[in-house]
Amino acid sequence: MEEANRELKRPWDTCREVPVIEDEHTPWKLLKLLKIIALFAVAIIVFGLAICSKASFLLLITLSHEESKTLQAEQKPLTLLCIGCSLIAPAVLLMLKSFWKACYKSSKLPRKSSAALVLFFEFLVSVGLAVLTIVAMPHLDIVTNVTILNSVAVLSAFLQAVAQCTAKRMNIFLLPSIMASVVMVVGYCLFVVLYILKDPTDVKTAIWVGLAVGGSILVSFNWWENYFRVICVNSKSNILKNLFEDLTKSQNMLHIMSSLLRIVVTACVLGAYVPLAKMDWDIVTSIPSRETRIVVIIIGVQLISSALCQWFALAACKMHAVRRCFIVPLYLASLAVMVLFIVPVILDYQDHQLILNTTENINFTRYCVDAVIVRNQSLSGNLFPHLVLDVAQTLCFLDLSNTANIGLLTGAAASWWIGLVLATIHIWFFKIYRIQKTQDLFGRRLYEGAFIEQSLLLNTRFNIRTRKSRKKQNKEDATPALIYLCATMWHETYEEMMNIMISIFRLDQYRPKTEPKFNDFTFEAHIYFDDAFENAKGNQDRDLNTYAKDLVQIITEVYGIFTNLDKTFFGVQQQIPEQSIIETPYGARLVVEMPHGNNIVAHFKDKQKIRNKKRWSQVMYLYYLLGFKLMTKYHRRWKMGEKETDLRTNIKREKHNTYLLALDGDTDFQPAAVMLLIDRLKMYPRVGAACGRIHPTGSGPAVWFQKFEYAVSHWLQKTAEHVFGSVLCSPGCFSLFRAEALMDDNVMKKYSTTSTEPSQYIQYDQGEDRWLCTLLLKQGWRVEYNAASDAYTNAPQDFKELYNQRKRWGPSTMANVIDLLGSTNLVSKKNPSMSKPFMFYQLFAMISAILAPATICLMVAGSLSFILDIPSAAALVIAVIPPAIYLGLCFKLKADTQIIIAAVLSIMYAFLMMVVTMSIIASMMKEQTILTPSSIFIVAMSIIYIVTALMHPQELPLVFYGFLYIICIPSAYLLLTIYSMVNMNSVSCGTRETTPTPGDATTAVSALQAKTKEAKGIFQRLCSWMKCCKKSLPISEDTQPLINAQPQENLVPESVPEPQTQDTPANDVSEKEETQVKTGFDCPAKCWINELESLSNDIQLQEHFLDKDEENFWNELIEKYLEPVKNDKEKQEKIKNDLQDLRNKVNFSFFFLNALWLMAAFVFQAFDVFSLNINIVDFNLQETGGTIQIKPMSLMFILGFAISVLLQFVGMLHHRVSTLIHYIAFLETEPKQQKSADNEVDSTADSNDESAYNTDLNSVSQENRSSQDWDSEFYNSNLNIKNIQEDFV
Repeated sequence: MEEANRELKRPWDTCREVPVIEDEHTPWKLLKLLKIIALFAVAIIVFGLAICSKASFLLLITLSHEESKTLQAEQKPLTLLCIGCSLIAPAVLLMLKSFWKACYKSSKLPRKSSAALVLFFEFLVSVGLAVLTIVAMPHLDIVTNVTILNSVAVLSAFLQAVAQCTAKRMNIFLLPSIMASVVMVVGYCLFVVLYILKDPTDVKTAIWVGLAVGGSILVSFNWWENYFRVICVNSKSNILKNLFEDLTKSQNMLHIMSSLLRIVVTACVLGAYVPLAKMDWDIVTSIPSRETRIVVIIIGVQLISSALCQWFALAACKMHAVRRCFIVPLYLASLAVMVLFIVPVILDYQDHQLILNTTENINFTRYCVDAVIVRNQSLSGNLFPHLVLDVAQTLCFLDLSNTANIGLLTGAAASWWIGLVLATIHIWFFKIYRIQKTQDLFGRRLYEGAFIEQSLLLNTRFNIRTRKSRKKQNKEDATPALIYLCATMWHETYEEMMNIMISIFRLDQYRPKTEPKFNDFTFEAHIYFDDAFENAKGNQDRDLNTYAKDLVQIITEVYGIFTNLDKTFFGVQQQIPEQSIIETPYGARLVVEMPHGNNIVAHFKDKQKIRNKKRWSQVMYLYYLLGFKLMTKYHRRWKMGEKETDLRTNIKREKHNTYLLALDGDTDFQPAAVMLLIDRLKMYPRVGAACGRIHPTGSGPAVWFQKFEYAVSHWLQKTAEHVFGSVLCSPGCFSLFRAEALMDDNVMKKYSTTSTEPSQYIQYDQGEDRWLCTLLLKQGWRVEYNAASDAYTNAPQDFKELYNQRKRWGPSTMANVIDLLGSTNLVSKKNPSMSKPFMFYQLFAMISAILAPATICLMVAGSLSFILDIPSAAALVIAVIPPAIYLGLCFKLKADTQIIIAAVLSIMYAFLMMVVTMSIIASMMKEQTILTPSSIFIVAMSIIYIVTALMHPQELPLVFYGFLYIICIPSAYLLLTIYSMVNMNSVSCGTRETTPTPGDATTAVSALQAKTKEAKGIFQRLCSWMKCCKKSLPISEDTQPLINAQPQENLVPESVPEPQTQDTPANDVSEKEETQVKTGFDCPAKCWINELESLSNDIQLQEHFLDKDEENFWNELIEKYLEPVKNDKEKQEKIKNDLQDLRNKVNFSFFFLNALWLMAAFVFQAFDVFSLNINIVDFNLQETGGTIQIKPMSLMFILGFAISVLLQFVGMLHHRVSTLIHYIAFLETEPKQQKSADNEVDSTADSNDESAYNTDLNSVSQENRSSQDWDSEFYNSNLNIKNIQEDFV
């Protein structure tokens, strides 16, 4: 049979209609160029900021030198104060951040021993840092000051060697650590010899040298935790392990205490040294303004550049550019600063020789006497020459005309720099995950502004890696995750189903199961088709409807496309391998093995057998995939005698590493989008779900409006939720869920609750995606948004469908948000992401949404007042009349008539908004001012949207839809709100609705008949099958796993894929089970299986049966959760009345609040209770003589709106940078397998392209294996086929 399949079945039919299967949305060449530019820019920025930070700090040190002339001697306390500020600024930032986390996130008080240990080392570091920088360094030369900070790595190098010896793992980094310690000690010796031998009787110099050496050694204790962690992990002592665990859990409180100690110690050293040095603090308030500006500018540059350097260095590491953008720039920073300070001195020295115009050789000592020491002390003219001479002044103490002194100075500087390089050489081999937590990159949250490059290098995590540990880690990382693709379908069109099938087959090509070149995840696709059956003509049998038949045809078509991508012209395979069809308790199941070995399972639901609609399809696959397939096998193992504690550990690991990708029936996505979502859940264990950027597709004004609406919602609203708290809704069209989160208490179980109360019909059934996220948030799980994960889904293309869709979304969104707000204390306590400030932000957003109709009326009133030049109160009355009439009509008219009226009013409001917008722009040009409320609103919104769009260059064309969005604001936020609120009692879907075929209505009688027919017995069923199908064959070894993977589904649970093991989907094998396969159907027309096979001559189906365990599972599940709802007219009437009562109560409260808001505005405008008069100024900021009045309501709106948009804009900026970092890391670790359209066409005609394609896969595989280093906490238990077979015995 296989040989026949390989032959060209129809040589005359080789021309094909091939849809676009490559990624036509993502500009990969542009992104790769962006990656190169971004990495180059980050490297330059890190290098430049490190130079600015170091140079500005050393300038402060130089200005504090006792011989400095730029500042007078009595003005030195100002520079010393700035040095102190530089030391404590990072501690202040860390304290504020830790205080925020302690208040609104997790916090734990440390044990006394832990606090004492941390505070002891922090005290040593603080004393050493203050003494070194405030007391000692102002008396040293500039070369020593530049390089002595490299010596702070001396203890780190020693502790590296100790940690490796303690772990008893000698590796290649042990020798560099020892050499680094020795080289730095040599540098200290050379430094001491240079200064002490200059004048052995100079006690002060000896003191400064001793303080410098001692201070640098004390500072080197700063990174003790980095190595203490390694020692504790490899130690057998429980005391050390418990101590380290306490240090980790109580970080926030320890950081607060250590930061306070740093501030106090620095203040004490600074306060004590100034009087001891015979200086007076009072001079700080009387320093001339120019000197003050100089010092303030220098310290400002130092503080800002240090903070930015730390941030960009962190970004470089997360971009997987550690060597290019982190190590090399920081290594070169010290050398560049040295050049920056020494070269101007050398040039000035040469200029001095030229000025003297003498043939006599002027050495450096003579230069110091003639030009440096005797210079004028008054600060005037250009500042740069004074700074150069101040730097030269520090070198004049040393006799640099002596070659020995130059050698000692150079030797000490080189030794310290080489020692730093050797002590941090392990960073060159630092292994980073694709997406990495900051705490896993750096040992401490604190950076040191005084020596930014040394602190960043030494703060990088130190790990001991040997061949044995590397092999063990690679083995753990090799355990793949398991992803279930779960798509729900109903009445999707042929083109829509084609989109998702191409996406699934594309993922099969991206991660093949046969001969896999990747080991990061395996997947299985499941499609749950609602209402897939209809009554057969002329009898009571049930046949697949046209939508389900279209799906089978599409699977056949797409299978052929992907099978023949790389085939020669006459090597095209037109006959696809035999696939499985199974009759199930809920209808039927089609199992297709895709070309690269992954399975796609289509579950056809019969609404007479199982409950209909999307939420119940989701309950179906949740209990099937996570309940039956995941938990049942562990129950069998427990019954066989395995320990429950071991099983519990394995279950937790498997649940943590199993994901469900929720899809709609028309979603189009790329494999890269899935990978980016997996990254979020792999790296952050408390992330329960992650969603991508949803792009609506289609054409027409309704779609154009939605494109900009979706863009603004994702650009600003979702990013703000992600940054400041947690995303509240992860859309079901493209979201990745963690199995552990779904199986948590009060999530999956509560999600399967049948609605009984009116409010439940709205919250549970109208917005199932948002409700599921609400349950996750209440259980403490975080929901995230990844802007780089793009997915495309069809949007409503006509006005009626759009209104009906939003009729469901609006009330359900309000119900879920109010549910969260009502549980603020509980949610904030249980979920660290949902802080009370974030909940207050959501409260403000909810109030704004409730008062949106009144706000739109006020805006329309202002527009009428502006255009018609009528009083504001009269304009408000006129503006309220149309929506008030529409509100009354909505309670009386049918929904379709309401939509028609809304469409007419929307057009009228659109013309009004367009006239108003043009009038405001004309007014701005006429009055030469933008300082009016309307002008400020339009200009501010335009700037925000344009800048936001520029931050999303790929979506920049969407700005052109912004004008349509603006003129449709009254329709979207006034008319649509009224329509959705008045019709909230209608709980129908409203989209993709079609007229049922005659005789296909789901009635209690038909359901009863179906059950009666089903209960006739196994014997009658077997007889009917034997009559329909003539030939019966035993299952082959190759098809047996596929068949046994299909559980029996005669009950009606939701969408449920076939049973599979965690590690290998669709491979549940029962050795003892005897299953028969029926093929070669010779059936009458009423046999739906035969009819299904007749759809295409290129597919042959084999009929399989479910095993007994799965059949029992489906029967129990349907009986408990998914039994079809009976047509109880009395109950339906009660539900209808209850929903109307709820609608009336909610509408009264909702519109009563809007009426109060409008009444308040009317009173303020009619009686002029309060207003703020502002003089109008033109573009030149000159008063025009006119004034504008800002009413209190307008002022409140402007302020509230401005604060909200500003927060969203800041969140957007932060999120865009994070997205760029993640995306570049993705491009660095897993290059995109992308072909141009031309190459794709050529590959279908030229088999040589197949080798190039395989080469690309190999390169991607090697790159992926080197980069995928996932935490061992996430690995699953490996269960081979033998173990699975034993479980079924």
